[in-house]
Amino acid sequence: MERKRLAAIAGALAVCVLSGALCAWLRLPLPWMVGPLAGMALFQFGGASLEAPPFGKEAGQLTIGIALGLYFTPAVAREVLANGPSLLVAATGVFLIGVAASTFLERVARVDHATAFFSSAIGGAAEMVTLADRHQALVDRVALAHSLRLLVVVTSVPIAITMLGQSGTDDYRPVLVPLDPAKLALLASLALVAALAWSRSRLPNPFMMGPLLLSIALTASGLVFSSIPSWLTNAAQVLLACNLGARFQQSFLREAPRFVAAVLASVVLMLTLATLLAFGLAWSVGHLPATLLLACAPGGIAEMAITAKVLRVGVAFVTAAHVTRFVIVMLFTEPAYRLLAKRRARRQESPPW
Repeated sequence: MERKRLAAIAGALAVCVLSGALCAWLRLPLPWMVGPLAGMALFQFGGASLEAPPFGKEAGQLTIGIALGLYFTPAVAREVLANGPSLLVAATGVFLIGVAASTFLERVARVDHATAFFSSAIGGAAEMVTLADRHQALVDRVALAHSLRLLVVVTSVPIAITMLGQSGTDDYRPVLVPLDPAKLALLASLALVAALAWSRSRLPNPFMMGPLLLSIALTASGLVFSSIPSWLTNAAQVLLACNLGARFQQSFLREAPRFVAAVLASVVLMLTLATLLAFGLAWSVGHLPATLLLACAPGGIAEMAITAKVLRVGVAFVTAAHVTRFVIVMLFTEPAYRLLAKRRARRQESPPW
């Protein structure tokens, strides 16, 4: 690896660790995710060329996937299944919010329909970039939109929940077993096998979904291996934030200011509609508003699930909600785009009288 790239990686890790430590010292919510992400955005938009470490995202996702799966004890798994209708309503509602936001983005940013649609799909950012390329959308704009959305959501939602005074309301805990390095290494090895198997099947997000579903299956069946130390999940958050922050470039602000402003406005719209959906569900099903806010938040599965874990807000429910949404997004985003594109083509072809 060339010296320049090594320096860029070392610089990124230094920024992330120091930013996370500062936020932890200030006692800000989700310090090891928010701090590194904000620090990377500040440096990248300032003209730095920092780079995330290779395989850092995969390592972070694998660790978070295992940690979240440990919450799904048999009793918790039964409760999550009992809340299946609420999970489905939350996931479907957020999917439709993304579709509505795409119309707003298309008009305000003055971009083509494909770019606006795949920029606004909530979930599976990497997969949306792939679909955007398949449908001749502006891939760089789609990637930028998802990065900005995650930046805003990850930095605003935890602060909002903390200000509402609803953090620390979850009584669920991971399986209470002592740390066993040998068994933890075995669990990590199994998780890696699950991730590689998921990847070979060409299913999306393998290093998150494979370990997560394996950990859920093992824990729900009553099998336990080891707890995961907090420093390890903190390191995983740093790696995920570093990978996301490295996508920001100063050129974004210079070359596409209108699109950036429109994306930020569309994210505000998403957050507003998601909040209304969350409070409506909280009123109807009796869950705490903070749990539904995280379940409906327009963020990624890893970011929102780890937020729930750190803030102790409905960890199992939030994780299950985002897994459900992820499945819906993967199954229905492209068909929904094709349906809307056909309807648009028919309207354009029909005479105005």
